Amino acid sequence: MPSAPKSKVLYVCHNHPAITPGGAEEYALQVYKGMRDARKFDSVFLARSGPPVSITARMHEGRPITMVNDDPNQYFFYTDLSDWDWTFGRSPNKSALTRFFADFLVDQAPDVVHFQHSTFLGYETLRVTRNTLPDVPIVYTLHEFLPICYHDGKMVRTGTYDLCSEQSPRRCHECFPAISQQTFFMRDRYIRSHMSIVDQFIAPSHFLRDRYIDWGIPAEKIMFEENGRLPVSKVPDRGGARNRFAYFGQLTQYKGIDVLLQAMAQLEEAGFEGELFIHGANLDWAPEDFKDHLRGLLEKAGSSVTLAGIYEPHELRKLMEEVDWVVVPSIWWENSPLVIQEAFMYGRPVICSDIGGMAEKVTDDVSGLHFRRADPDSLAETMLRAATEEGLWERLRSNSPEIHHMRDHVATLADTYRTLLSGRKPKQASEHNGQVRQLA
Repeated sequence: MPSAPKSKVLYVCHNHPAITPGGAEEYALQVYKGMRDARKFDSVFLARSGPPVSITARMHEGRPITMVNDDPNQYFFYTDLSDWDWTFGRSPNKSALTRFFADFLVDQAPDVVHFQHSTFLGYETLRVTRNTLPDVPIVYTLHEFLPICYHDGKMVRTGTYDLCSEQSPRRCHECFPAISQQTFFMRDRYIRSHMSIVDQFIAPSHFLRDRYIDWGIPAEKIMFEENGRLPVSKVPDRGGARNRFAYFGQLTQYKGIDVLLQAMAQLEEAGFEGELFIHGANLDWAPEDFKDHLRGLLEKAGSSVTLAGIYEPHELRKLMEEVDWVVVPSIWWENSPLVIQEAFMYGRPVICSDIGGMAEKVTDDVSGLHFRRADPDSLAETMLRAATEEGLWERLRSNSPEIHHMRDHVATLADTYRTLLSGRKPKQASEHNGQVRQLA
């Protein structure tokens, strides 16, 4: 007798890494491929594309969902963000969801829909999914704090960029005076109503999980599961002085690249003979004043800094071979930065800010070094120690933690899907301080 067909999972993401490089995008595509290769579930990947993120036109006018490449299970969903409602995370063009996205759901008939992100697609994709496939479990991986925080989901105050640990209509209005407290109240209720549709949330860090429980997601509804990665071997010891640093990531005002450049300028002025290589993308999306600020800092830092630009994933091994340390200087909390996992996999200790998901993933003076968040003096001091303290690099490298294997990650996700399909709730992490709050 022929074997029964496998169940199918549809992965939905806000971008495709072929169009917009980014950690969440690259991770989402790896999960799709990992599930496909493991043959536990048939898998399909749907990624949003279109202007202004991508200027590529869709293949057939009137058909916003088209294939990405020769993989028959990867699709682009083209939408236009020119009329995007940034406050509520939605588009007034409802037909893109209620017609085309709904038709795609019916045609694909997935048994599970797993959202890796809903930005640029809209929170309404959750409700359309539920209305179209009422018995299909919905899973949602949380990559940052956008449902909580209007400030690009970073939970830092506007102007000062001080850390923010709570959200309310009053506090949000203080950051954005042009938006009324009443509008922020309605935004919060709107997003909560759509997020309540989700059957299972996944948090890649305990820090992020706790923040969302504080916000109101019931503890039993959100499980901790570290992001999985495909294993690689460590790159060789470069030898010699440990004075070559690298930054890998997006060049935005939240990533602390200006803090790093200020630290390098201090070291350069003090006569420190070290180098910094900046590998990053998406500077075009940063505000003009921030770009001007970076240009001035790059000039001040002098020849010790190389702005290397965008890199492809297959180039990462070679780039890691050329440096000693990976610096993660973000001024926002972060969640579970993929660059930290990459540094550990390749055998490069991490220097990072002492907050949030970074501090959770890097144990200070064990697998890396912490410095005071947004403090170039502290970072310069830490980098100087890293480059000059005998035996420190070797000790930290030897303590690099094992990375969660994509094989094991996919197996956990498959078990979660099966449990949801069977009508039983997955085994959860412990409740946050014994408290469970209802998500209205």
